[in-house]
Amino acid sequence: MSKYFRLFPGLQALAVILLATVMATGAVADEKRHAASLIGKPKYGADFKHFDYVNPNAPKGGKVRMVGFGTFETLNNILYRGRKAAGLDFIYDRLMTTGMDEPSTDYGLLAEWMSYPADYSSVTYKLREGAKWHDGKPVTVEDVIFSMNMVKKHDPEYGKYYANVVRSEKTGEREVTFYFDKKGNRELPQIVGQLTVYPKHFYEGNKQEHDPGKTWLKTPLGSGPYRIKKFEAGRFIVYERVKDYWGKDLPVNVGKHNLDEIRINYFLDLQAAFETFKKGEIDYYPEFSSKSWATAYNFPAVKDGRIKKRNDVVLDNLEPMQGFIFNTRLKKFSDARVRKAFNLMFNFTALNKDLFFGQYKRTSSYFQKSELTKPSELSAQGLPKGRELEFLNEVRDQVPPEVFTTPYQNADYTDPTNRRRYRREATKLLKEAGWEVKDGRLINVKTGEPFQVEFLLVQPTFEKVVQSYQQWLELLGIAVKVRTVDTSQYNARINKFDYEIIVHSFSQSESPGNEQRDFWGSAAADIPGTRNKIGIKNPAVDKLIDHIVFAKNREDLTAACRALDRVLLWNYYVVPHWYAPHERFSYWNRYSAPEKLPTRTIGFPTVWWYDKAKAAKLGH
Repeated sequence: MSKYFRLFPGLQALAVILLATVMATGAVADEKRHAASLIGKPKYGADFKHFDYVNPNAPKGGKVRMVGFGTFETLNNILYRGRKAAGLDFIYDRLMTTGMDEPSTDYGLLAEWMSYPADYSSVTYKLREGAKWHDGKPVTVEDVIFSMNMVKKHDPEYGKYYANVVRSEKTGEREVTFYFDKKGNRELPQIVGQLTVYPKHFYEGNKQEHDPGKTWLKTPLGSGPYRIKKFEAGRFIVYERVKDYWGKDLPVNVGKHNLDEIRINYFLDLQAAFETFKKGEIDYYPEFSSKSWATAYNFPAVKDGRIKKRNDVVLDNLEPMQGFIFNTRLKKFSDARVRKAFNLMFNFTALNKDLFFGQYKRTSSYFQKSELTKPSELSAQGLPKGRELEFLNEVRDQVPPEVFTTPYQNADYTDPTNRRRYRREATKLLKEAGWEVKDGRLINVKTGEPFQVEFLLVQPTFEKVVQSYQQWLELLGIAVKVRTVDTSQYNARINKFDYEIIVHSFSQSESPGNEQRDFWGSAAADIPGTRNKIGIKNPAVDKLIDHIVFAKNREDLTAACRALDRVLLWNYYVVPHWYAPHERFSYWNRYSAPEKLPTRTIGFPTVWWYDKAKAAKLGH
């Protein structure tokens, strides 16, 4: 024992506490941190000069024209209602900014540093001196507090995301502290740093025109690297680089925001957008159609190299769970046997061959391409064990028994003999749920009601997919209707839960947390605007979400995510779709990128730049 401990016994207890904190978190509690990570130690130290994935000497200048789909009807970024203009994040700063080459890691932007106690009961951020709005006024603690209050009030998604943030107050010069109503939420201090900060004086100076609770088309005030130059509702919006941007020399911004102007032109039709790109009136085009990627790029500009067509980028991201989702608020979809029958009749093998040119892989997990995925993809046995099994045992009586006995698998149509088997099994499940076929139609035994279903779409490209699926569902006697509406109608119906089946996507991170409540939590099921589009009200799911949110370490988090993944899959809330293993994009060859692109995003246009030499060869 050290002589100092013998003289001052209390120091030994204090040292033990500090050591435990260091071992658990990798740093001393209340340490002023330039960055935070939920996975491990941040890649870049406090003295870093710039990110590895940028060109610190990238020239500034040039323009880019990009594609927006549908329309927009508001420039109010706070409110969840209304179709927002694309690119509004260009004009705002957050407390912290996410690294593009490491998972679940954020670095100070508006915030100089952040700190939190060992029990994760609060977090403090200190704003950088010199941070200012585009009108020259400083960004203040009052702006930060206002922003937290407004997003919680006017956006149900953030209301759930920041549900445990109960109080915000100024605790020092340029310091703001957020207090939480529960301890032990490891991610909450960090995700508070993802808060977009809005100017209080802009909203309160003209409450009638800038009401955060209403949609409006007034030019908003920001503090970010771009400002809105001009727009025409539903047609285009143009952002111009703020040349005296307060944060341009910060290490997190060096080599970024290089283009002088970003213009987003809106299109109602994908084909019209593509034809405009071919003519040289759009500069960058992300390809969403496998058919187009395989067949539509056989034109001169691609052949002679004026357009670069690329699918050589593989990102280190989880793939989202995209699929046909059921509105389980409706009685006919409240029975898991009905939902399973729909799953069994989805022939992905035929779709991938006939429509997708074999370019896709089937999604089989809510955490696809991650260590968080179900063990059946990681181990020989594929059954829950260890910590995962402990979590599942807590809800054993509330989940399907297959969770414990059978690894989940999607219907496999690569074997043609499975077709009849799946049809027989689906028919049996529907009969058990109270439906049977009479005169070729599926009828409810008790009410005589025919089973009819509407697929609500906003993208016409999905019509062929649904039509293919429709053939298989009609074999069960199900009457299928496909309705494609414009984006305004679609958003209005989605927010009111006025749909039966839609196409939806749930994106995940390597460190899931509070957002799981918004995806699947019972409390979010009936709140318009939340991401619980399925309408899940399942106490077992709620219990597993709590294990995720309050996981004490990475081991517990991984086990809880695997348990949740397994329970969601075996409840058949979604007919899983597919994902492309490579990114597909093309651009007119007047732009350059760093030799080493970020690993988690293409980074266009943020880390790319206008190349005058290349542009000259194109005659620009």
